[in-house]
Amino acid sequence: MSEMSNASGPFVVVGGDAAGMSAASKAKRENPDLDVVVFEQGEWVSYAACGMPYYLKGDVETLEELVAVTPEAFREHRDVDLRTGHEVVDIDPDANVVTVETDGDRFEQSYGSLLIGTGARAVVPPFDGMGLDGVFTLRGLDEAAAIDEYIETHDPETAAIVGGGYVGIETAEALTARGIDVSMFEMESRTLQPFAEPTARAVEKHVREQGVDIHLETAVRGFESGDDGSADDGRVIAVTLDGRAEPAELVIVGVGVAPNVELAESAGVETGPTGAIATDEYGRTNLPDVYAAGDCAEADHVVTGEPDHVPLALTANRAGRAIGSTVGGDPTPVGRTAGTAILKAFDLEAARTGIVDAERARAYGFDPVSVTVDAPTRAHYYPGGSELSVTLVADRGSERVLGASLVGEEGAKRVDTVATALESTLTLSELRDLDLAYAPPFSPVWDPVLTAAKVLDGKLSG
Repeated sequence: MSEMSNASGPFVVVGGDAAGMSAASKAKRENPDLDVVVFEQGEWVSYAACGMPYYLKGDVETLEELVAVTPEAFREHRDVDLRTGHEVVDIDPDANVVTVETDGDRFEQSYGSLLIGTGARAVVPPFDGMGLDGVFTLRGLDEAAAIDEYIETHDPETAAIVGGGYVGIETAEALTARGIDVSMFEMESRTLQPFAEPTARAVEKHVREQGVDIHLETAVRGFESGDDGSADDGRVIAVTLDGRAEPAELVIVGVGVAPNVELAESAGVETGPTGAIATDEYGRTNLPDVYAAGDCAEADHVVTGEPDHVPLALTANRAGRAIGSTVGGDPTPVGRTAGTAILKAFDLEAARTGIVDAERARAYGFDPVSVTVDAPTRAHYYPGGSELSVTLVADRGSERVLGASLVGEEGAKRVDTVATALESTLTLSELRDLDLAYAPPFSPVWDPVLTAAKVLDGKLSG
């Protein structure tokens, strides 16, 4: 990777979402005299993409509520030269210049330091009918607005969700709340692949109980439209499977994301084993004065120490802030990722961190052993509690904690305890002996995470 630089010139940021705006704001706070320029090809900046399903559901009334800081606030109160509707189309690392297009005009902007924060895009599978009206991906606010408008305009009775990941589960809840009959199609044997199987199965059972028809091990081939010469021509009416079709007047395709690395690669920026941009502990790429962060970049995994691509909000915000600090004069590592995430699935909460898949753990040289424990979230006599299922994974030889997956009606945020244990490389006995808070309204004496650690530790020592 490139060495730390003291290059003069403005700090230029490509991309105005989590990583980019965090970097811009922090750099300006660290060095108020530094010129900071942000180019964002769209009109939205610093927005909470994770809130889009709740906008579709109606819990959030307007898209503007998902914006953390408005463009005007960045310009007026943070002294950041933010330019929306500006697309960076080329990077010349030899001249420290980027080429920008806007409204048909093209100009060059020099930089002292450059951050590539181009994010990721929704994977668009080669399905027949992806271009039909009523077929959407959900990655940005404009797509959320288009889906909402389509529902309001066409009042679909049936919807198909392709993919059983985060987007699929959350969108299923949103569309069901709007009175739409939802079917989900997942080509794997279960949904929520990053989670442990017991967690995924509990979520599937609950989601089915809410009326969502989940089809596992079912490959989608494409989508059909009306062809009777009516106004419905070109509008989706069904999802095509092997040998049959299922009604669908609305389709959401959520089969994953891919990092936007084309601009970086064309400039000679190297990508890593995941396909995202390779960076060092300070977010530096192989090119002098060029950094990368957010959904387009890799981060080192807490458990394996190897590069990983985990496009999550905190990872992006934290890395951007660290790079802004570095550029502003205070070198700061971007931090590692454990892939910690939490999901709402109707009345259930599901969370995960670290490595919970045995095959993946073995690929990194661990000998994984796991246990699934159902434990109460509150003292047994205190009203309102429920069972929390905790799947805890550790390495047999070292007894190091590797990961966890949790599911229940409440308490899944306890995953943060395990995420902290991963960062501290705690063993099972060290996790078991943590002094966690206890009071009947919040937890039993033995917190569910401690109970899981106690049971798994006993399994290994017995």
